[in-house]
Amino acid sequence: MSLESARFGAIQALPVALSVFAYGMVYGLLTREADLTFLEAILSSGIIFAGSSQFVALDMWTHPLQITALILTAFIVNLRHVLMSASLTPWLTPLPRRYRYTLLFLLVDESWALTYGAVHKGKADMGFLLGAGIMMWCAWMGATITGRMVGAIIPHPEAFGLDFAFTAVFLALLAGLWKGKSDIPAWTVAAVTALCVYHFVPGKWYIVAGGLAGSLTGLWGAHADG
Repeated sequence: MSLESARFGAIQALPVALSVFAYGMVYGLLTREADLTFLEAILSSGIIFAGSSQFVALDMWTHPLQITALILTAFIVNLRHVLMSASLTPWLTPLPRRYRYTLLFLLVDESWALTYGAVHKGKADMGFLLGAGIMMWCAWMGATITGRMVGAIIPHPEAFGLDFAFTAVFLALLAGLWKGKSDIPAWTVAAVTALCVYHFVPGKWYIVAGGLAGSLTGLWGAHADG
């Protein structure tokens, strides 16, 4: 794991980090809407560092907090990290355990995509993930702080339509995840299940139910095709 690869990774990740910064500002803004303290907002980005699950958790941040539902939902949303880390196993395995854990903490969608392309083509070693991951983490932290500060300046974000930011973010995420007609069954089952649970079960359990139903449907479809 070389410093040259780390520098290369940081440079390659810079353009993507700018996009992450814009996305992270929305999160920082919404932390104020969810009544998180400044410290809670900073720690959520600094320690968790998982954009999608952070947005989901923010939507579930109610009092009293439904901890079990929150943990299950975050687990489901982050299951993709298992597959991403598995794809890097040939390059991660030779490293000492303390390095592997550090790199896996920095593994997010963007840093994984850049790293896999670089190491698979033999252009870098796993130092690339270190550099790219640190760049993404800094952008995400800076964006959270900036968004939080902007939220203080704008006391009523709904007047500018910013209260729709959470919905808009996830619509964009869904558009990016669309792979074709094969996704229709899983998405349909997830949506119908979530709507039914939302109607009959109080709380945020519809998120967990929809996620599980969609995931199991997708897994069944992949197994049937195989």
